Amino acid sequence: MGMTMAEKIIACAAGVEQAKAGEIHTVELDRLMSNDGTTHLTIDMYNKLKNPHISDISKLVWIVDHNIPSDSPKTAASHKKMRDFARANNITFYEGEGVCHQVMMEKHVRPGELIFGADSHTCAYGALGAFGTGVGCTDYLYAMVTGTSWVMVPETLRFNLTGKLPEGSYARDLILTIIGQIGANGANYKCMEFAGEGLSTLSMSDRISICNLCVEAGAKTALMEVDEVAQEYLNQRGREPKALFFSDDDAEFAQVYDIDLSKIVPIVAKPHFVDNVVPAAECAGTKIDEAFLGSCNNGRLEDLRVGASIIRGKKVHPLVRFLVVPASREVYQAAMEEGLIDIFMEAGAIVMNPNCSVCWGSCQGVIGENEVLISTGTRNFKGRAGHRNSYVYLANAATVTASAITGEITTADMLV
Repeated sequence: MGMTMAEKIIACAAGVEQAKAGEIHTVELDRLMSNDGTTHLTIDMYNKLKNPHISDISKLVWIVDHNIPSDSPKTAASHKKMRDFARANNITFYEGEGVCHQVMMEKHVRPGELIFGADSHTCAYGALGAFGTGVGCTDYLYAMVTGTSWVMVPETLRFNLTGKLPEGSYARDLILTIIGQIGANGANYKCMEFAGEGLSTLSMSDRISICNLCVEAGAKTALMEVDEVAQEYLNQRGREPKALFFSDDDAEFAQVYDIDLSKIVPIVAKPHFVDNVVPAAECAGTKIDEAFLGSCNNGRLEDLRVGASIIRGKKVHPLVRFLVVPASREVYQAAMEEGLIDIFMEAGAIVMNPNCSVCWGSCQGVIGENEVLISTGTRNFKGRAGHRNSYVYLANAATVTASAITGEITTADMLV
């Protein structure tokens, strides 16, 4: 019996010839990412060890992205702890560079790697054929000290993509549709693997968006075959794959789904669950107080281009705050060079520094009681973006921007 991509990556990391779903293997980690959400807790635990030691400093990447600039003395103290520890130990450290997953994709991730990240959306790295998975502080600390961890090999759900997304539909609509189809628990501790001829029609931005949200279906990780699109992305950044893995023809999948991209329509995930999805048109007319274009899911240059093309020459509704937050410094600079930032500013949007912003819900743009946010962020759980009695709708960049203009949920094709 052949192996899936996930099985092959784990077998490689474990130094064994075969790895099958359900087995537990001790693996060597290729990279370890942590951000300011929890790194200060990891440092506290590290300092309590009898013999503190970092196995391989070159594998560590620490990124300040959740609350930057710091919003309180408490946050400033945790940032300082992280900053000082990173400098003292020569850990690769980014502050102000952007959202952790975007920075990792731009600068570090290579196909075939097994990566632990102290953030649930680490599965985004599957867009480059890397097994990325989120872990808690304890598991992160163990991997940081030993360079190893244990992994139970996940079963794989295979999604065969055909066709091409129609005009006005985006990769975000695709993954929200899939999550709605299989449910928020539909991929619990499984790998979501994407392949098929339709994959070649998706850009790297599309692929990151898809893999990033797979954790919202409970996935352990997400993986995509590395093709010419992914290889070109690597070439542009001067990186070579660690290894290229593809599922064998006789690999065993827990389930196979055939997805026709041409049938995907704009989607909205209604409060308070990501799998509470409906066609965006069904939410038309819902009043909003704030709109957010950004996050590790939809803050890339392609998303800003979509938003700018819609709002060019128009104005943000007077009762709406429209936050535009590029996912990284690189994205921000490219958007400035293309004039996109000017378009948003002239329309009355609030353009922020690269960071997690209101997607994280603890600093910039938090919403108050009974307020409504439409967002390209990752989650819409109760209280996710501020007050417990507030409401978050998830949508694509076009719908979010159109809604910022009208003051109510509106798809781009509804604009006069």
